[in-house]
Amino acid sequence: MQTFQRAGLAPQRDAVGVELVALAARHGLATVEILGHLIRVQARSALADFTTADAHADAADRLAARHESPLVGVFTGGYRAMRTAATGAAYPDAEATYRSWATGLAGCGMPGVERGLLPLALLCLRVWHDRPAGFPADTDWGPYAPWARPLVLLSAGRRDEAASALRRTPAPPRDLLQEALWCLTGRAAVALGDRDAMLRARDALVPAAGEVAGAGSGLLTVGPVAAHLDRITAALLGSPG
Repeated sequence: MQTFQRAGLAPQRDAVGVELVALAARHGLATVEILGHLIRVQARSALADFTTADAHADAADRLAARHESPLVGVFTGGYRAMRTAATGAAYPDAEATYRSWATGLAGCGMPGVERGLLPLALLCLRVWHDRPAGFPADTDWGPYAPWARPLVLLSAGRRDEAASALRRTPAPPRDLLQEALWCLTGRAAVALGDRDAMLRARDALVPAAGEVAGAGSGLLTVGPVAAHLDRITAALLGSPG
């Protein structure tokens, strides 16, 4: 779960998941086996292998039911919502699935999931589908505000503020969402013509070119990394300097 030294490391995390599932099953370590299955759900999703991810989500649910681990359903439910979005559902259906899943998040005890994850998932979905990033002013973005703000300001027509916010946007934390957050930064950079930000996003995302951005979280996606890289490259080729 700490294999995030750079973007694009889903294959390495998948190998860890394989080891955990095998070891835990052999020794009857249910909690560890659940963790292994969830790691494989995430890693196989990042690699667009949803058939394998489905099997591990189902296995995690069976173990959770047997060992009374209700929080597992937060992750497997989020996975199935993300899978709906990632496998070609129409935009309204994908948004409705995310919203339905999010009704069960209150009180789950995970701040990064309870606060901000639904708006982030919807923002990623809208960016992927080239829809406006308009959200109510009181939207709680939780810890994801720095990466959402430039796009939300752009959608509101506040271009100068968006450009200033983009310049202040930090590199994402090295975690399950880093590819998705870099893609949001890249999209804002393209829209604003910020060459430096485009270069930062491109360089960070190149190692993940074969992955589905954000799907490694098992909870959301902003589409194939390759599509974002293509957009950034086209913008760079068309920009001066």
